[in-house]
Amino acid sequence: MSEIVVVGSFTAQEGKEAQATEAFEALMAPTHQEDGCIMYALHRGADDPRRLAFVERWASREALDAHLASAHIQDVLSRAPDLFSDGGDIVVYEAVPGGQTTKGSIAAHAGG
Repeated sequence: MSEIVVVGSFTAQEGKEAQATEAFEALMAPTHQEDGCIMYALHRGADDPRRLAFVERWASREALDAHLASAHIQDVLSRAPDLFSDGGDIVVYEAVPGGQTTKGSIAAHAGG
């Protein structure tokens, strides 16, 4: 049960950028309260504002699985076809630290 990093990338439907962003912003507060949530940060594409990405740190895969089963996530997932032009891309990673300690790992950089 080691820490994992998740990167979820989505593209909002054209004309629904604000709605998609609002839906994702609403996930922040409840997710930050979940057991095992170390970091849950939303980002918008600098070159394409339709692109939204979460960069997440979870204490374990089990914590992530509980997050994905939560009511607030299931609610947004049920609205995803209306908000996003793709099914999204969610990838779970394990750290492969290297180089300088504070620059070669998200966990080390965040003080973890």
